[in-house]
Amino acid sequence: MEKDPFREYLRESEPDKAYKGYAWSTAIGLQAVDGLKPSEYLIDTAIQNIEGRITMKEAQDLIDSYYEERPVHLPDDERTEEADKVSSRIAEILSETAFSFSPNEYISIHRKLFQGIYSHAGKIRDYNITKKEWVLDGATVVYGSASNLRETLDYDFSQEKDFSYKGLSMGEIIHHLAVFISRLWQIHIFGEGNTRTTAVFFIKYLRTLGFSATNDIFAENAWYFRNALVRANYTNLQKGIHETTEYLEIFLRNLLLNEKNELHNRNLHISGLLKEEKVYIGDPKVDIRDKKVDIESVLSEKSSDFSVKTTVHIHRLFEKYGFNEVFGRSAVMELLGLKESGASKLLSKLVRTDIIEPVSGHGKGKYKFKNN
Repeated sequence: MEKDPFREYLRESEPDKAYKGYAWSTAIGLQAVDGLKPSEYLIDTAIQNIEGRITMKEAQDLIDSYYEERPVHLPDDERTEEADKVSSRIAEILSETAFSFSPNEYISIHRKLFQGIYSHAGKIRDYNITKKEWVLDGATVVYGSASNLRETLDYDFSQEKDFSYKGLSMGEIIHHLAVFISRLWQIHIFGEGNTRTTAVFFIKYLRTLGFSATNDIFAENAWYFRNALVRANYTNLQKGIHETTEYLEIFLRNLLLNEKNELHNRNLHISGLLKEEKVYIGDPKVDIRDKKVDIESVLSEKSSDFSVKTTVHIHRLFEKYGFNEVFGRSAVMELLGLKESGASKLLSKLVRTDIIEPVSGHGKGKYKFKNN
């Protein structure tokens, strides 16, 4: 993707502008998974919305009117129209808080994104598919069979709904999330638009688990995300290739923990001619700084049965303050977006479980992480 015109908004001091900037940036970046590029008109319209000059609904109306008054003649024009309309719809969905973890929600997102663009919007495909993948040297992933797509989808959702994240380390949480989303994507229940639908659904689901996921990782690395999904679902024993979620996990560590691991598509390619030395979780080349490893050790030693939301909060606090810096309730509220009562409960829980300790000499109600 070229330079993100919304990157400056992600660093905005005004939360509303930053959040809208993230939604539009992610929406536009995701078009890259299907080789699409939105128009300058869409970008200008998005900026008007971010700046507060028009609402999201008005932005969508402008996009729709633009294409109603501009008859399509070339195939490229149709693809640009798709990119523009789907981008505006993704931005709208990401700006909403409403969400239900269910197969119907997943299907509904596809319908919202592609209504009027694909005749099969929101419909489960009734035919089998193959897709040549660059990252597989032209081979295809084996996608779900058309004869039992709904049953497979329902099963995966039921398995995830019954899964408990309590007591898991962040590494284990990320591995499980990678497995879940790779399996959901592999079903490929729609004729087209599966990756964009899966990404939007996944971001919404991550929020229910306590992750903010409001950085530019999807915007800048959507193609890597898709290739990582491909590699998580491809095995060729004759060539010594096994499905692996390692690439998805690196992507998720950047998305959820704000790590800075390098994401290069060439590293995912199965060809030894194009693939450089692979990067694994735990490999010294991965930018997992010591302080992130230390907090995992602390959580492991305490053996506390934290929920996934609490675990996420601990990681974000530790990312910000480490073992040496001091923080209080107001800092926790600002960093994690918690209300006063929620921040107080979190601090009390972390003191009670011996994760943090009160400190003196810095004013009332100040804490730091315990390093022992």
